[in-house]
Amino acid sequence: MRLDKYLKVSRLIKRRTVANEACDAGRVMINGKVAKASAGVQAGDILEIAFGQKSVRAEVLSVAETVRKEEAKEMFRYL
Repeated sequence: MRLDKYLKVSRLIKRRTVANEACDAGRVMINGKVAKASAGVQAGDILEIAFGQKSVRAEVLSVAETVRKEEAKEMFRYL
């Protein structure tokens, strides 16, 4: 699955356009490497997202095309 879509579906970032902009600005990394919005995401990957002064690290547990809001938090685990 594309990185920008995963960020939206998992609700780490609320909108896909915002996820796209974060990737274009170089604020999203997969396994320690800066990633483009089109980069593939798989279970086991470590995502790091920079939000201003704060940074969020999460491990991808599962990948799904669509998921209900209540189940979205089960797609990743904060580190």
